[in-house]
Amino acid sequence: MKKQKKIPKRRMRETTKPKQKPLIKIRKEAPPRGPEYFTTKNNQLALNYNEYYMSPREKVLYSVLSCVVGALVGYSFFGGLFKDEFNNPTILTLISDVIVMVIAGFVARTIYMPIRQQQLLENRKRQLNLQFRDMLEAVTTSLNTGKNALNAFMEAKTGLANQYEEGAYILKELDIIFGEVRNGMILEDVLEDFGRRSGLDDIMDFANVFRISLMRGGNMRDTIRNTYEIINDKITVQEEIKTMMAGTKLELYMMIVIPVVMIIMIKSISEDFARNFATLSGVITELVSIAIFVAAYFMSKKILDIKA
Repeated sequence: MKKQKKIPKRRMRETTKPKQKPLIKIRKEAPPRGPEYFTTKNNQLALNYNEYYMSPREKVLYSVLSCVVGALVGYSFFGGLFKDEFNNPTILTLISDVIVMVIAGFVARTIYMPIRQQQLLENRKRQLNLQFRDMLEAVTTSLNTGKNALNAFMEAKTGLANQYEEGAYILKELDIIFGEVRNGMILEDVLEDFGRRSGLDDIMDFANVFRISLMRGGNMRDTIRNTYEIINDKITVQEEIKTMMAGTKLELYMMIVIPVVMIIMIKSISEDFARNFATLSGVITELVSIAIFVAAYFMSKKILDIKA
């Protein structure tokens, strides 16, 4: 019998083509914002401190303020274009002034509103943190007199009601805590929920320490006192840093305002300088200068954002 020749096996070529990248990149949508209020297990409305929703009054106030300031700044830099040879405004000058003011006002509002919203959010968290520190101090004092944890919180609310106006964040939170406890929730679960909603590490740490101390049968009075001292020292350092940086932030704001004031003074004092700013090269120079100042503002803001 004849031997059959072995046929060499051919390598299978890959038939699958590599996936081509899409020509158009799909823009990722921003994550949805959290709700303004959470509903507790006993149907109480509890504020979400991680999100700040402006009231209609705040939206109107800050929108009008930013648009007006932006329009004035835009007119100061780019107003008075397309004048005739005798330096008299033309119809194109009036049209360009209106367009410049509208665009500058819209851009200013677009930039300023998120910044202001973040400032209001941080200010609310700061107030809550300071009020929480005062609450811990009052709770520590009550525990030293021999009261249990829940009664110490109740007595602390009585003292804080004399210290803060009605509607203060910590007073509302204590009302929520007592309402939840009356309806069968345990105190440590309510404090933990408060810590999650606040978005503050100090409150969350206290809730965890409180739970562990109850579970292990620790000395509640000493535990809360030590926690208060640690949180108080941390907040004190943060406030000292804010005080030290206040002067530097004021200098930053002045450095932002000075160029606008200088442009207004130069244009109002000398017509020759005003004509130079109205040329193509002058407009380009002003655009570059504004871009540099905006970038410098955000860089300096990030540098000055120091946390303890």
